[in-house]
Amino acid sequence: MNGSSADRLELLRQALLEQAQKEGFAAAGIAGAGADPRRIARLRDWLAQDRHGSMGWMEDRADQRGAPQILWPEAQSVIALGMSYAPAHDPLALADARDRARISVYAQGRDYHDTVKKALKRLARWLVGEAAKQGIEAGVKVFVDTAPVMEKPLGEAAGIGWQGKHTNMVSRQHGSWLFLGAIYTTLAFRPDEPHQDRCGSCTACLNACPTNAFPAPRQIDARRCISYLTIEHKGPIPHEFRAAMGNRIYGCDDCLAVCPWNSFAQSAAANRAFLPRAELVAPRLRELLALDDAGFRVLFSGSPIKRIGRDRFVRNCLIAAGNSGDAALAEPVSALLTDSDPVVAEAAGWALARLAETRQPAT
Repeated sequence: MNGSSADRLELLRQALLEQAQKEGFAAAGIAGAGADPRRIARLRDWLAQDRHGSMGWMEDRADQRGAPQILWPEAQSVIALGMSYAPAHDPLALADARDRARISVYAQGRDYHDTVKKALKRLARWLVGEAAKQGIEAGVKVFVDTAPVMEKPLGEAAGIGWQGKHTNMVSRQHGSWLFLGAIYTTLAFRPDEPHQDRCGSCTACLNACPTNAFPAPRQIDARRCISYLTIEHKGPIPHEFRAAMGNRIYGCDDCLAVCPWNSFAQSAAANRAFLPRAELVAPRLRELLALDDAGFRVLFSGSPIKRIGRDRFVRNCLIAAGNSGDAALAEPVSALLTDSDPVVAEAAGWALARLAETRQPAT
């Protein structure tokens, strides 16, 4: 590429990063699209140990996850982007609320898939158009969570943050609260420097995990993770994890919430689409247990929670009810003993038995 073309590409690169902010992305960086042997080795080791649980899609397209150019051979660069959802409230505040349920911060607002993907598409269209003005042809593909793309390692390679000891992305400016997306492009942009690890000797996230899902720093066994158990896992939740779930009914924020880097995260930087819906901040277990399929769909319209369906959701609520020690929940729990879904019915039986065990004697 001659100097003139290189200069135009560099100017386009700078304009792209500025445009990303205008589209609502709090963090943006660029990585190469070639294979990373370290990334591939870590993925293969994780899969070989079956730590992906029932998430078979992680294994089905592992080669494409390891190297962007296997997914799309024409790709030359990866534009890694992060959109903030930093909460204004303490995600751990409801830990001891017996009659309330805890929903992960990321799921209390609008479905991030829709919001992030729309912003990615706008940015990609802008890039194609701006490149064309300079006589440069640009191909693009956008990805949010549902494709074989390793957003977190790519984000680290692009300098927008690093994978902490809990395996999630951490940013010096935005803490642990970033939704990640990526644009693959045929443009050979200059890559950013990879972000350096800033965890130091801190182990707060590892110590906070209620189910010991981290065999070692930067390693996670999804089969023990409450987020996996409440969202991805379809059958009965293993008994060994039920008490530790507490009142968490969709996801878990514990390892994220305790990260010291969150002290720099500003909730004002969060995209307004992710502001929490009032009814999802501290929902009452009794009301959630009464949901039928129609009621579930209405309540969670436009929410990522809708994807798991009523049965899996009520199963989670029953575990929380059993852990509550709240005798007043025995009635709505009993009503689910004959539920048409056997997993729900089994969870109701467990919850009722546990309530009987933990019920405090009348005074």
